[in-house]
Amino acid sequence: MASFAPSPADVADIGVTGMAVMGSNLARNLARNGFKVAIHNRSVGKTEKVIADHGSDGEFYPSESMSDFVASLQKPRVAIIMVKAGGPTDAVVDELSSLMEEGDIIVDAGNALFTDTRRREAALREQGLHFVGAGVSGGEEGALNGPSIMPGGTKASYDRLGPMFEKISAEAEDGLPCCTHVGADGAGHFVKMVHNGIEYADMQVISEAYDMMSKALGMEASAIGDVFADWNKGDLESFLIEITAEVLHHTDATSGKPFVDVILDQAAQKGTGAWTVQTALDLGVPVTGIAEATFARSTSGSVPQREAGRRTLSAEAQTLEIADPAQFIDDLQKALYAAKLVSYSQGFDEIAAGAEEYGWDIDLGAMARIWREGCIIRARFLDRITEAYGRDAKLPLLLSDEYFSSEIAKCIPAWRRVVAFAAASGYPVPVFASTLSYYDAVRAERLPAALVQAQRDYFGAHTYQRVDAAGTFHVEWSEDRRETEQD
Repeated sequence: MASFAPSPADVADIGVTGMAVMGSNLARNLARNGFKVAIHNRSVGKTEKVIADHGSDGEFYPSESMSDFVASLQKPRVAIIMVKAGGPTDAVVDELSSLMEEGDIIVDAGNALFTDTRRREAALREQGLHFVGAGVSGGEEGALNGPSIMPGGTKASYDRLGPMFEKISAEAEDGLPCCTHVGADGAGHFVKMVHNGIEYADMQVISEAYDMMSKALGMEASAIGDVFADWNKGDLESFLIEITAEVLHHTDATSGKPFVDVILDQAAQKGTGAWTVQTALDLGVPVTGIAEATFARSTSGSVPQREAGRRTLSAEAQTLEIADPAQFIDDLQKALYAAKLVSYSQGFDEIAAGAEEYGWDIDLGAMARIWREGCIIRARFLDRITEAYGRDAKLPLLLSDEYFSSEIAKCIPAWRRVVAFAAASGYPVPVFASTLSYYDAVRAERLPAALVQAQRDYFGAHTYQRVDAAGTFHVEWSEDRRETEQD
């Protein structure tokens, strides 16, 4: 039996079901901002704990059953789901929708795959309900103190949700909320997915810079932390650079060693990076930095392969002297900045391609604007991305914007030196290298894809187009090799 009485009907402004850390923190954030919040959890003990520990944060209306939870919501009802993605979310959606009425709103604020969100939205639309997939970034602290929120769904649902979400979201320096309506059905979760993919690339390339300072310069973790702290005062200023400095300065209480040195070098992942890469492949968008970062995590966890490699594979590497360590660190800073810019540019390319494919009217500049605070990839240069799309909303390549093309040009010599040094020395730098290769590919006058297409025509009659004539052609390779124009 719950330790609280059933909540009255039609009293709460909004409800949250799922009282794990993210759900309870989001509910507390809403309550702190003056909203009456209904709360519910499948196991009532978690609901009781929220009331016991944080009941003073605001007006909470706890319920033991889902039916009481729904009844406590003011109409049109708004219920936020904060449970595990996949089957658990489907189960809660089914239960909630059976209790709701036309015009009510169900919000999935977890990391759901956007195709699942589109499926759920279409099904609930037929029942007269609104389904909103809302990306929420910022982790536990963001959920409590102000996240970046990326809600999809109908504009009508945002009319009801927007004032609440904008009030609880993070606020940028200019006072604007880090929340906006992203687009129809799965657009919000799509953008959050790509956001997480960019996050993968960002984290990996930061780690590659750390690895180079550690191995090539022999620097201790705390000294590398000092470098990152200094970098955080300039163009690289961002949440991830800031916390990297803090992590590298931290000492393990048990061993007395630098904290980073006692962590097993196997990075886990929950799937959003893989989703980003898989979706990019489907859309034909090269997100090489994100892909290599995702594969780097997979490589780190490939224990039998790594053990075999350590036993049998030689580096055949050069021992290169670094005559000027300060210059080497400066090169790393510039290369890191350039690689980050490419990864963000690739991410925005994927968002643009997704919007075109699924008919979403996504404002790319607005996406950069709502990532400026609250979220994991918040960074100083996001203001510049917003400005770039303000100058040209249909910008085909973020790097081609005058500001970014100028910024990245300053980094190229250092970027090349870092990648060349790593290759010669045998240091793995998948994001540094892949983003540089992408940069060279998009600026190239001509690519070797011409030979690839010729090979495809040879073995599969896949045809080709010519640089000097319109039309589609094929060579009769197995006969007299005459060229024929195809219909």
